[in-house]
Amino acid sequence: MEPTTTIRAELENYLKQEGKTIHHFAEISGVNPGTISAIINGNRPIAMGQLDRITLGMGLEEGAFYDLYVDECFVHAAPNWRRIRPFLYRCAELDKLDCIGRIVWQMTDNLSYIPAIFETAEDFFRQGKTAAAEILYKVVAESEKYQHSERLALAQYRLFTITVGQDQQENLRAAVQFEPYVDRLTEEEQLDALKDLANMYASLRNWDKVNDLAKELGYRAAIQYDLVYDNKKFSEQPRETIYPLFLYILYAYLLQSAVCEERGEYVEALRFVSLYSDMSWVKETTEEAYQIMEQYGSLAEANTFLYKLMMGNVSVLTDYADYIALREAEILPALVKILEAANRFNIDVDDVLRRFEKQIASYDDINKVAGTYTQQMVADRYMNLMAELAAYHLHRQRYEEGIQCIINSLASAVASNSDFGIIKCVGLFEDFRQFATNQAQEAYKNLIKKGASLNEKKIGHVTVYG
Repeated sequence: MEPTTTIRAELENYLKQEGKTIHHFAEISGVNPGTISAIINGNRPIAMGQLDRITLGMGLEEGAFYDLYVDECFVHAAPNWRRIRPFLYRCAELDKLDCIGRIVWQMTDNLSYIPAIFETAEDFFRQGKTAAAEILYKVVAESEKYQHSERLALAQYRLFTITVGQDQQENLRAAVQFEPYVDRLTEEEQLDALKDLANMYASLRNWDKVNDLAKELGYRAAIQYDLVYDNKKFSEQPRETIYPLFLYILYAYLLQSAVCEERGEYVEALRFVSLYSDMSWVKETTEEAYQIMEQYGSLAEANTFLYKLMMGNVSVLTDYADYIALREAEILPALVKILEAANRFNIDVDDVLRRFEKQIASYDDINKVAGTYTQQMVADRYMNLMAELAAYHLHRQRYEEGIQCIINSLASAVASNSDFGIIKCVGLFEDFRQFATNQAQEAYKNLIKKGASLNEKKIGHVTVYG
C-alpha cells in the first residue's frame, strides 16, 4: 500500500477499497465505531492501543503506521511524556528504532525531559533492549547541561559497554570517549568501569594503560573495602558493585600479573600470583565469595605452571596440559602460551596439539560468530593461536599447515580490524611466501585487499557521543 499523508486517510481509503462499513470494521478491529468515525473525521486523536488494533484489523504488520503516528502525534505536536513513554516501549518491542530516534531527538528542545529519557534508557538497558537504549543514552550524552553530572557519566559508561564489539578500532574510540567520565561515576561504579576499561585495553595490547588502570582499580577497591568493613552493619548494606568488593582487589593483581607476563617479567608475574592466591584477608563468607576464591586459587595454580613454562621450565608442560584439559574455557588461552614457549625455546609440543586437536578445530566456528565482547576476546585469542601455530609448523618445515594457519589468523585479524594481527601475519607470510601454493597466495591477496578496504572506509570517521 502506498503511504498517504495521514493515518486517517489510510484508514478511510482502506474501507473504501475493501467495501467495509465502519461498523463492520469495528467488529474486526475491536475499536468502537464512534471512535473510528471520530478518527476518520479528524475529531479525535488516535491512542496507541487503538492504532495497534486498527493496524491489525487492516491486516498489516505491527507498527506499520508508527512513522506516520510519530509525525501526527509527536513531531508536529507539543510533547506529552505520558503518551510518549508507552510508545517508546512499544517501538523498542517492535525494533522501530527510527521512530524512537525521531521522537527523542526533537524532545531535546526541552531539557526537562532528559531525566525521564535517561530513566527509560536504563530500563531498556536492564531489559536487554540495548539498541533502543543506545539511542536514548546518546540523547542524554548530547543534551545533558551539567557536564559533571553522574547521569552524563553513567550514560557514557552505558554507551561504552554497548559499543564494544569485534572491531578493535571502534573499541579504542569507545574507550577513549568514555575514560574521562570514570571519576564522575559513583565510587562503586568506578570499580566496574576501571575493570571494563582495563579489559578493553588488554584486548588492544596497550599494556602500559592496563597497568595504570589495574593499579588504580586496586587502590580504589582497597579503600572501599576498608571503609565498608569499618561499618559494623556491612551485612545489612545492599551491594552496589556487580561483584563482591574483594574481587576487584584480586582482579587488579591478576591484571598486573598479565602485564608482567606480556613484558616477559615472569618473576614479577609470579609475585602477583602470590598476592591473588593469598585470600586470608577476605572477610566475605557467602557462597558466591567461596566460589570466587576457589576460582582465583585455580587461576593461581594455572598461572604458576604458565609462568614457569615461559621461563623455559619444560618439566611443568605435562602438568599444565593435564590441568587445562579439565577446564574447557582455559584451553584456548593456554594453548597460545604453550605455543609461544614452544617457539621461543624450540620445544616439541606435538603431543599437546594432538591432545587438543578437536578443541582447536572448534574455535574456528566460535571465531565466526560476531557480536559480544566475550566473542571478541575469543576471536582475538584464536587469531593469536593461529599465528603461533603457523610459526610452530613453519619452523618445522610443515609448510602447508603453517601457511593455512597464517591465512586463518589473517582472516580473524581482518574481521576484527586488528592492525597488530595483520602486521604479524604479513611478516610471517612474506618470510615463507615461496612455500605458499597459488591458492594460498590468492587467499592471502584477497584478505589483504579486504583489510585495506576496511581501513579506507574508516579514515576520517570518528564516533561522537557527547
